[in-house]
This record gives sequence, structure tokens and C-alpha cells, in this order.
Amino acid sequence: MKKPLFIGSAVAIVTPFTDDGVDYQTLAELIEFQIKGGSDAIVVCGTTGEASTMPDDEHIAVIKFAVEKVNKRVPVIAGTGSNDTRHAIELTKAAEAVGADGILSVTPYYNKATQKGLYEHFKIIANNVTIPIILYNVPSRTNLNLNPETIKALSEIDNIIAVKECNLGQVGDVVNLCGEDFAVYSGDDNTVLPVLSLGGKGVISVMANIIPQDTHDMVMKFLQGDSNGAIKMQLQTFNLIKALFSEVNPIPIKAAVSLLGFKAGQCRMPLTEISDNNLELLRNQMKAYGLI
Repeated sequence: MKKPLFIGSAVAIVTPFTDDGVDYQTLAELIEFQIKGGSDAIVVCGTTGEASTMPDDEHIAVIKFAVEKVNKRVPVIAGTGSNDTRHAIELTKAAEAVGADGILSVTPYYNKATQKGLYEHFKIIANNVTIPIILYNVPSRTNLNLNPETIKALSEIDNIIAVKECNLGQVGDVVNLCGEDFAVYSGDDNTVLPVLSLGGKGVISVMANIIPQDTHDMVMKFLQGDSNGAIKMQLQTFNLIKALFSEVNPIPIKAAVSLLGFKAGQCRMPLTEISDNNLELLRNQMKAYGLI
């Protein structure tokens, strides 16, 4: 019986940067905001955390800092994916060594591996560590799909316990093939309830950066049988979500975190500042939601 790392809402937390590196004081403030706000787990160094622009020493330092700051209050899940299998193994082993509770591993991008290649990639990563692994299937960013049959095969590996699924059309197949022991998490904020309705266990969320309590409550309402209450909450988030994805993630969410009063800093190049028009849209939607 596989135990999920979390049930509910995990925040894909932003990484606050300065010109010189990571703003650890602000990262500590954001972690406390998330724990007090009800997030059930914290995902560091994911897409939203801009891991792709972080050198390895900084990447591991952020994971270590998060582990120590959280201090076992909720699980810390570290993004350690790469399109270089050897690099992914190194990052994953390093995350385990500094105390991460689990890792999130994205499908290799750019190389466009076959399904056999994807299976072998994740299998060898899993064989090099003992901590739980969440697969991350996000075709819009990687230009390939981790097929349900491949996820099924991977689910038979002891420490591969879940998938963050951004391909809504195959969620039902994944649940049917993998069974209740294997957790499926929504990878998109606007599909949380559809995934839950098909047997999902929660969400790894961008919007939780600014509405952690609502994101947690929405999931738990549904799982506890209040589907109408959960639907109402999901519908209330839609305009905010549109603003948060008006430009490529994490450009808008970092702007939103800054509007809440945190020193989130700018995204690293090649990502740029949010446009004036989209910043105004974001501000208006945050006001309408009651955040500012």
C-alpha cells in the first residue's frame, strides 16, 4: 500500500531572487505564509520556482533551506527533473541527502524521448534513491506526453507513488490503470475539481502562492463530500487564474506575490517583467477577489 506524500493542496512556491542570488529572508516569509495558510505540502525548485535558471549549488541550497525552515511541519517536495538523466539522478540524490521528503521529476524536455526512454529515465532515477517520486507530465512545456500505459508501468516501482498530471484527457485512464494506491494530482489550477472527480488526491498549485487557504479548502471540501461548496470555490477562482496565466508562468504569480507585499523580485532572464496591461488586469482581479 503506497502512502501519498500529501492529500490536498501543495504550493509550487516561487523563488524570490535578488541581483545577487536568492532572497532567503523572503523565502522564509513565504514558507511561513504557506504553512499558516493551510498548504499541505511545499514544492520548491519547480517550474514556478524557476529551477531551470538555478545552478546546481543554488538549487540544492534552496531545497536544504526549505527543509530546515519547514522542519517537518509539512512535506517538502523538491523539483529535481532534467532532460539529462545523469543530471536528474545527481539532483535527486542531492535532494534526498539534504532531507527532502520527496521529489517531483518532470518528463525530459527537448530530447523528445520515446515511451521506452521515459520509462527507463524514471526507473533509473527511482533506483538511485529511496524517497518517494512524483512524476510530472506537462506536455505544453515538454512537447511530449507520458502515456497512461507508461505511467502504469512506472507505478509498479515501489517509490514512484504519484503523478502531477496536466493532461486532463488521460486522468481517467491513469486512475483506472494505476488504482487507488497511486496518487494523481492536478497540475493546473483550473482543472482541480475535474481531476478530483475522477479520483485525484489534490493539486500542485500556482494560485496557492496567493490563496493557500482557499486552495486547500476547495480540495478538502470536495474530498469530504461538499461538492457544491467546492464547485463554488473553483468557479470563484477562474478570473483570478486567467490573470495569473495572462503571461507565461511564473511571470504573473511573482507579480501577484509582490502585490501582496512580499519582496518576490523579478523573474530571471529570459523571462521578463509582466506587461503594464497584464499587471493592471492582475491587480484588478486580485482586488475583485479581495486580496488587495
